[in-house]
Amino acid sequence: MLVRKGAEANLYLEDWYGLKVIKKVRIPKPYRLRQIDNEIRRSRTIHEAQIMSDAKRAGVPTPIIYLIDVKRTSIVMEYIEGQRVKEILNLLPSKERKMLCKRIGGLIGQLHGKGIIHGDLTTSNMILGQNEKIFFIDFGLAEYSAEVEKRGVDIHLMKRALESTHYHHAKECFTSIIAGYTIEVTSKNAEEVVKRVREIVQRGRYSGT
Repeated sequence: MLVRKGAEANLYLEDWYGLKVIKKVRIPKPYRLRQIDNEIRRSRTIHEAQIMSDAKRAGVPTPIIYLIDVKRTSIVMEYIEGQRVKEILNLLPSKERKMLCKRIGGLIGQLHGKGIIHGDLTTSNMILGQNEKIFFIDFGLAEYSAEVEKRGVDIHLMKRALESTHYHHAKECFTSIIAGYTIEVTSKNAEEVVKRVREIVQRGRYSGT
């Protein structure tokens, strides 16, 4: 069953040997030469699976990968029972909301500490599962980098997601995320990233984006 249609891939909910799974299939792009398109989709499939595994090793919960089908450019992974953070964040009492955001910030810090940039940090790509465990999903745009600029862009994306989806709580949520992030990456590194986020915001104002 198709559960989400994306620009790069489609997600299907399936039964896989008795397990409830999500199958992510990268879709062909007709505007690219077929051979080049196949190679791009295969390499991105391998890259995403690798980076998800590395994120898990960094201490960030991600879905278990059951199968990587390079030929069909698909990944079969664990279906996470729970709710997307996007759906519940606005409904939580302030204290719980800030605590959840602080934990999210800590997980982002763990990723960045291992040189992993998520690339699409939004509350849509975080699931609050059983035992209050926070899972990060959709690493399709993820990459490896230790650059302050890349980390700043990652955090800026999170900030913009909060401002657009959780407008009334964006400030307290972002403050809590940075608090959790700081614990993981140290004050000096966090200050560098926050400073870069401010610069990115200013660039956007000057360019009108």
